[in-house]
Order: sequence, then structure tokens, then C-alpha cells
Amino acid sequence: MTEKSTNSTGKEVLYIDVDDEITAIIDKLRGSHQKIVALVLPKRATVFQSIVNMKLLKRAAESAKKNVVLITSEAGLLPMAGTVGIHVARSLQSKPEIPDAPLSADKDEGIEEIDDHGADEPTKPSKDKVLDKTRAIGELAGAAALDDQLDDTIDLADEPEPSLQAAVAKLKPKKGKDKKLKVPNFKKFRILILCGGVVLIALVVLAVLAFMILPKATVVVQTDSSALNSSSVVQLKTGASVTLQAKNGIVPATLQQTQKTASQQVAASGQQNNGAKATGTVKFYNCNKDDTLSGTPHTIPAGTGVSANGSTYITGQDATVLPSHFAGDTCKQDVSSASIPITAQSGGAKYNQAATNYTVSGYGSITGVGSATTGGTDTIIKIVTQSDIDSANQKLSSADTTSIKQELKTALLAKGLDVIDASFNTGAPTISGTAKAGDQADNVTVTSTTSYSMLGVKQDDLQAIAKNSVNDKIDTTKQKILDYGLSNAVFGLQSQNPDGATVTMQTTVIVGSELNVDTIKQQIAGKKAGDAQAIIKQYPGVTDVTVHYSPFWVNAIPKNASKITVTVQKPAASGSSNAAKP
Repeated sequence: MTEKSTNSTGKEVLYIDVDDEITAIIDKLRGSHQKIVALVLPKRATVFQSIVNMKLLKRAAESAKKNVVLITSEAGLLPMAGTVGIHVARSLQSKPEIPDAPLSADKDEGIEEIDDHGADEPTKPSKDKVLDKTRAIGELAGAAALDDQLDDTIDLADEPEPSLQAAVAKLKPKKGKDKKLKVPNFKKFRILILCGGVVLIALVVLAVLAFMILPKATVVVQTDSSALNSSSVVQLKTGASVTLQAKNGIVPATLQQTQKTASQQVAASGQQNNGAKATGTVKFYNCNKDDTLSGTPHTIPAGTGVSANGSTYITGQDATVLPSHFAGDTCKQDVSSASIPITAQSGGAKYNQAATNYTVSGYGSITGVGSATTGGTDTIIKIVTQSDIDSANQKLSSADTTSIKQELKTALLAKGLDVIDASFNTGAPTISGTAKAGDQADNVTVTSTTSYSMLGVKQDDLQAIAKNSVNDKIDTTKQKILDYGLSNAVFGLQSQNPDGATVTMQTTVIVGSELNVDTIKQQIAGKKAGDAQAIIKQYPGVTDVTVHYSPFWVNAIPKNASKITVTVQKPAASGSSNAAKP
């Protein structure tokens, strides 16, 4: 541990321990309040065996504007102290001096003397006065200041105090001195290796992509084949006993069914007034001149309707109306029937009206004179109308059936059958509702249960029908059917019945020499275009071969057969069957 010894004479003595680090010594130096600091070094002070530590100490002293004197008798430290320009003394009483630097002339350097004029009037140290080398360290205790400019190779007068790491970084060894081996930058080396590996992998991937994955070849083969239009009427029949009859156009069919239940709710749009019905009375008068001759009275039965101002009332009892009675051309109404009670045909306040004349339903010559009608009230309720029920049915019948068709097709395809889309059939729905027309309700829900069906057939059976339709158009000794065209066949529905359906089938049948595409791929894999053309043209019926490579850098057909596409060009339809065969 470093020990301190201070006094009030401007000098401080620091005792350095053998284990002290250079950073701790520099901290003690900076923490001193004196201008002259004597560092008493122990024997074998390894911390100052390094020229770097010497320079760091020198730099720290200059930065703190202090003069450092090393107190040591170690001969090994003197050359390094001389190199950096640090004063050395053998004891506190010895004269400080800068030792000779190795391979250099002696330097006449010294620490400036400071005149002591007393504590009350300190004087500014003179730059022209240097430390008296004949005086001991102890005699310098009264010095007031020292020279702040000591010779060194680094000038820090105008720089801020550097950190210890920065100081070490700037202390570069002089040429010919303290040469060290340069340590390789392993981090940079690892980055270079990593980048090289990534580039190598990328190149390998690009090579595989360019020469194994991307290369493709398309081969188009033209033959002397021909296309014939085929049109047939096909009877699709269900049942276990049905067998194929190609000449008669009968094909066994499988019926696929599903039943769906759907509901549709609509709001009730009708209104009904359930209020009290208005009542009143009426008398009837006959003003028909023809009745004056007959003298026969008329009977108006109960339940007869009388109307006025757009409102209709019902009589409550029979009424006897006497013959007409005129005085000249004027009808006398003093001869009449008794007052008959009447009741509005429906509830509602609108039937309350003042006394008025009524027309009598079925009796054009009889007039009714009624009293005021009263007692009608309004109580409006919602009721279901027939149009509400019809609207719900319409929405159910117009629902999209695409998903139902797909469900039936999926089921038929799972059985290995070709689907006849035209055979899709919607059965008669079973309708039920939550209310009838005239029922009181806010809404009505109509439920429909419907059966849907579709037919499927074996592809071989359809091929037999197509073959039968064109059989008389080809030379079977030289030509074969290459494509029945069922993938593009068009079916049209003629009729449906409980046992199946009757449809028309139209397709284009390709006939010509048979070519095995898979075999051709194996034969031309890895070949040049010319060689591939020569191989394919050896097949009978081949008229021309075109080979295309991709991408542009490919110059041969890939060896992988899956990268080769062979297309046998189909001709346009050149003829048709004379008529649709049954």
C-alpha cells in the first residue's frame, strides 16, 4: 500500500508498495496537493520496469502540472527514467537529476528553483531558474513552484487531460525500439471465413438451380391424326339389372341423392283491426215506380250489407219493405219498414259516422236511411298474409345450389364415376310454416325439405358410346382412338324420369397412330434437339417435331424425365357423325 508523507513546504513524499499498479500510483499523484512529489520506490519495483508505465507517469505528472522525482537506487530503472525525462535521486537527501538515456548524450536538465518569499507573499516561479542540483531533496521543501515544462516527446500543454487508455494508445514505440509482434485480427478472419462460406453455398445453390431445377424442355409432336365430332343420345338408367348397350345408347347409371332442409323467415306484412265494431240502425224505403203497380212488399234478409262513405255494415235481422209510394214524381218515405240494427263488418273507429243514406247490396231500388253509428274502436294487430308465405317460398326456391351440386359430384367422383352435370335434379319440396294466412303473428317461418340428385356413370361406358358413334368413320386396321374427348364432353338434358334421365353427349374423338408419351420421354432424356427429333420421327404417323429449351442457357433436354413435357398436338375437328346415335 502506498504511504504519504506531507508537509507545508510544497513537497509530498509517496511511498510505493511493491504490488502497486501504475493506475493507483497515477491516482495518488493526481490526488497530491503539492507541486513536487517524490515517489519512494521499493526494491524490485516491477511496475516501473516497463517503459510504457514510465511514459504514463511522465504524462500524468505533466497533465497535473507536478514535478516527479523517483527515489530509487535500482540501476535498471535509470535508463528508462532518462529516456522519458523523469528526475531520479538515490535518497530524499540526494540531488535529483535526469539519468542518461541509452545511446544519447547527457541532458542538462533540472527542476527549477522556487524562491520562498513567505506564506503571505508568494512569488511566481521564474522559468529561467532551474533546480539547484547541489541541494538535497529535503532542502527543496520550501520551494513554491517548479517548472511546468519538462522535456518530453509528447506535448500536452493545449490538450485536455486524457484517459489512461488514450495515453497508452498514443505511446507508439519509436523506430528500432520496443518492436512487438502484430497480433492477427481473428474477428475479421472469422467474418471473412463466414462470408466466404455464404458465398460458396450461394454458388452451389445457384448451380443446382440453374442446371438441375430450372432446365426444362417442351416437345410438340405433330401427327397425321384426325378429329371426328361425336354426338349421341344416351339413356342413363339406374338399377342393378341395367347393362351397357352401346348400340342402343343405354348406359348403367348410379344415382347419388341428398336431402336438405332450409328455413326462411319473413316479417308479417298484414294488419287487422280487432277493435270494437260500430253499431246503429237503418230503415229501408222502396222508391221504384214499378213496384207501385205490383203492390208486393220486399223482404231484405238479415246479413245483408249496406254501405255508405266506403264503410260496410251488416243488418242484424230481416226487414220487410213495402211497395213504393209516390206523390206525383216524389217518393214518399213515410211508409217504411221498422228500424233494423246494423253492425260494422270490422272493428275500427272509422266506422263511427253520422246519420246517412245507405245503398243496399242486391237491391238497387231500395234506399236505407241510417242513424249515426257509434262504438267503433281501433286495436291494430299484425297478421300473416298469403303474400308473406309466398315470399318465403320464393326465397327458398331461389337459394344457391352450388354447394349441393359439389357435394353430389364429390361423392360420385369418390366412387370412380364420371359426373353428368346435366342430370342434376331438384325434387318437389315439402313446405311447412309456423303460421297460416290470417293468423296473428309478427313473422312467419317457412321450412322446406327438398331432395336433390345427380347421376354418375363409368368412363369406360361413355367411351363405348363415343366409339360406337364414330366406328364407321375410321379404319380400325390403321387407326386407333387416341382421345375420346370426354374431358371436354358436353351433356344436355332431354328428360328426367324416376329411373334416370336421357341426355345428349357431344365430344371430339381423336384418331391416329398411338404414341406412348412416357416412353418418348425416357428415350429423349439428355439428348440434343436434333437427336430427339430423329428418335420421335421414327414413330409411324409422326409428321413433325419441335423442341424448345428453357431457360435460355439450356442447350440439351434434361436427363430428368419429369422436366420434359411431350405434347401430341390434337387436330381440329374435320368431320362429324351424320346424326346423333341413340
